[in-house]
Amino acid sequence: MSSGSGQVTTGMDALSTSGLLDILKHHTPPGHGSIQAIRKDFSMLYCSFQHDRHAHQQPILLSGTIPACWISALQSRPDRTVIFFHGGGFSLGSTADHLGLCTRIAEEAEAQVISIDYRLAPEHPFPIAIEDCINAYLSLIGKGIPAKRIILAGISAGGTLALSTLLRARERDLPLPAAAVCMSPAVDMNFRGNSIYANQETDWVTPGRLEYIREVYLNGHNPSDPLASPIFADLSGLPPLYIQAGGNEVLIDGIQAFVARAEDAKIEVQFDCYDGMFHCWQVFADVVQEGVVAITRIGEYIQSRLIQNS
Repeated sequence: MSSGSGQVTTGMDALSTSGLLDILKHHTPPGHGSIQAIRKDFSMLYCSFQHDRHAHQQPILLSGTIPACWISALQSRPDRTVIFFHGGGFSLGSTADHLGLCTRIAEEAEAQVISIDYRLAPEHPFPIAIEDCINAYLSLIGKGIPAKRIILAGISAGGTLALSTLLRARERDLPLPAAAVCMSPAVDMNFRGNSIYANQETDWVTPGRLEYIREVYLNGHNPSDPLASPIFADLSGLPPLYIQAGGNEVLIDGIQAFVARAEDAKIEVQFDCYDGMFHCWQVFADVVQEGVVAITRIGEYIQSRLIQNS
């Protein structure tokens, strides 16, 4: 098990991983058709792999307009708050299809998780999702939750939004959270790096899917805007980061380059790369042991950061 930058190997049976990957490839969202139908298929796919873990769930509104869900497990402590941003390429996904992951994080971190249902593209392109995320963060601070007791967390597009929220908060001179946890974030909307094509067979996200995400989310906006692509941002002054990625992801080269930039900026960054894993494997922890290991590590990280800020 790595600490800091490194590889994580857990010995998961290759056939089981391959079988799951085949299913995911069959359900890779297309770049055409009804967006509502695509969202429904994506949600059904994610929900089918996450079993009910009997967490307490309370729908809430933040800033009066932003839907969210307050998720707590038996272990959750009121002085530990995780703000979670779901995945789905900025156009798909919701709290409902990430409840299993959110509950596992609540259990392992012994924290309350507030999952944000930010507005989606193409109806609401960049930077609307970022504004929803920063306003949700501000709303929770306004409710009396100290920033130093908050961790931002996100997966895939949600990992990107966690980083964008940090950048927006710093830009507005707002108090920053204790840390951010990013699972498989898209850090460069130009989608550069050899892994984009070299890992096509070992991931379920395709180059075509990435092009669709860029087109729909950015809607003609410059993909090198630091808020869209955090790899181009001035990262100085950001709080500690914990980043997870799969060694077989198409995004792995970009993520590793971002980690190097964060380290150059003197950010306290911990990076774990899981051998043989594909995009968002943590969602599938019910069937992939590496998902359990990864979420356990996330829980340990969150607890350690918040204990330091006690």
